[in-house]
Amino acid sequence: ENVRTIIPVPRFPEARIGELRKLSLTDYPDLAAATIYLAGCNLKCPYCFKKNLVFIPENFEYLPSEEVMEFLEKRRGVLDAVCINGGEPLLQEELFDFIKAIKDMGYKVKLDTNGFRPDRLKEIVSAGLVDYVAMDVKNVPDKYAATIGLSENSFKMNNVMESIEYLLRDPVDYEFRVTVVRYLHTFQDMEAIGEWLKNSRHFYLQKFQDNGNTLVPGFTAYSREEMEEMLAIVRKYIPAAELRGV
Repeated sequence: ENVRTIIPVPRFPEARIGELRKLSLTDYPDLAAATIYLAGCNLKCPYCFKKNLVFIPENFEYLPSEEVMEFLEKRRGVLDAVCINGGEPLLQEELFDFIKAIKDMGYKVKLDTNGFRPDRLKEIVSAGLVDYVAMDVKNVPDKYAATIGLSENSFKMNNVMESIEYLLRDPVDYEFRVTVVRYLHTFQDMEAIGEWLKNSRHFYLQKFQDNGNTLVPGFTAYSREEMEEMLAIVRKYIPAAELRGV
């Protein structure tokens, strides 16, 4: 007698989930959100505070997608939104279906990205799968390599430029943000960044926070007063610019 093996079909798309923050009142502007941190990144920013999602240990235990999605199902009507963070989410091939499953639950979705995959960014935005995009702009172009921890010839700056130009055309609500780190960013850089991202819809200068888990230890932040001086420089070009985390 033939016995057929029935392989259960997963209810939800899989994703390499590193962490889940069950409630955030700051990750999605003005909404209560859960934040999903996807593992894996193409950059090695020395000041990154998610070292475990960049250099993934061999024995790393991913959170089961099913478990995370079941949590989101239970929180429908309590949470308004889900933020997809990383690592770099756009590296994951399953991302399109993963976000679609979240949207189908009725959530607003915010995507955080470094902008190095403009092709995938455009695909997801044009499909109407995200309501808000937050793009990290690491530094002025000629200091990008040092700021992302890679050599000049190992990444395509044009990809970052393409993502920025795309978002500036307003295909979706968006923000640009720069995490300001002493010795990596200067007051002169703020002038150039402001000019580069002129008239952005939303723009934030974020104060560097050392949580003890950075890729390279020893980085420090600028003071509140210095951050306010930098903001004044940027606001000449981006009137909507604000500080975050000071």
